[in-house]
Amino acid sequence: MTAYDGVLNILKPPGMTSHDVVAAVRRLFPGTKAGHTGTLDPWAAGVLPVCLGRATRLSRFITEEWKEYLTWARLGVVTDSGDTFGRLLNRRDAAGITAAKVEKTLEGFVGRRWQVPPMTSALKKDGQPLYALARRGIEVEREPRPVEIAGLGLLAAEGLGGPRPQVLLKVVCSKGTYIRTLVADIGAALGCGATVAFLLRTAVGAFHQRDALTMEEVGQAVRSGRSAAVVVGMDRVLRAFPRVEVREGAVRAVAAGAVLYPAGVRSAPAGLAPGQVVCLCGPVGLLAVAETAWEDGSAGGRTV
Repeated sequence: MTAYDGVLNILKPPGMTSHDVVAAVRRLFPGTKAGHTGTLDPWAAGVLPVCLGRATRLSRFITEEWKEYLTWARLGVVTDSGDTFGRLLNRRDAAGITAAKVEKTLEGFVGRRWQVPPMTSALKKDGQPLYALARRGIEVEREPRPVEIAGLGLLAAEGLGGPRPQVLLKVVCSKGTYIRTLVADIGAALGCGATVAFLLRTAVGAFHQRDALTMEEVGQAVRSGRSAAVVVGMDRVLRAFPRVEVREGAVRAVAAGAVLYPAGVRSAPAGLAPGQVVCLCGPVGLLAVAETAWEDGSAGGRTV
C-alpha cells in the first residue's frame, strides 16, 4: 500500500459536503491520512484542497491563504440563511438599482471590516454548531469577527430594473469571510437587500479552479494506476511560501520546533510581513514551516 504526501486540488460539486469529499478521498487512498483545508457549503461549488499524509500538517497554513469567489447575488430578496435555499423573510423593490450604484457601493466594502457570522455557519456556541441551533429555531448572539476584503468587483448584471435582478461579483478575501453575510450587507447598503443565488470558490492560495480535478477524474486516475499524477507534491505546495535560510548553528534547534530569532537567519526575502507563513530551510532542505512574529521579526517554527 502506497502512502502519499501532498495535496489534491478537488473541484467540489454542489450537493456534496466537504466531509463527503474527504471520505471519498480516503476510500481512494486507503491507509493515507486526509483532511480538507476549510469547509465549503454543501450547495456551493469550487476549489477544496485536500491534504494527504504529511501534508495534513500544512493544512492550517493553506487555510490561512487568500480565497477567491464568484457569486451571483439576487437583489431585492432577504432570507434567513443568506442564500436562496433559506426561508424568505422579505422582498424589496430593487427597480432603482443600477450597475453604477452597485459599483459605488462595493467600493465601501474593500478593506478590513467586522463581520457577524451567520447562524447557518459551523462556528460553535457552548459546544454546539450554530447551524444546529438554527435548525431548532434558536438564534444566539454572535461576536463580530475581523475579516479583510482585498478585492470586490462587479463582473456582470442581469435583469436590472426587472422583477429578478442579480449581479455577478468577484470577491478576494481573507480566511473566515462569509460570502452570504457580505452579500447581505451589500444588499442592506443598496437599500434593497440581497441573497446568494450561486457560489463558486475559484481559488485558495496557489490552488486554482483551472487546475482542479473532479472526484470522477481523481477516481479514474487511481483506478488506472496514475495516483501520483493527481497529487500536488510537497515541494510544489511549499513553493507558495517564502524561503528563509537558517544559519548552521540554529538548524538543530529549529528542526526541533524552537523559535528562530533574527540572529539565526542567514538570508530572508525583503518585506516579510508580520504573521506571514515561511519555510525555514537548512543546508539539507526544509526544517520547519513557521509564522513570522509581530514583535521582533522572529519566526516560530512548526515542524512538518
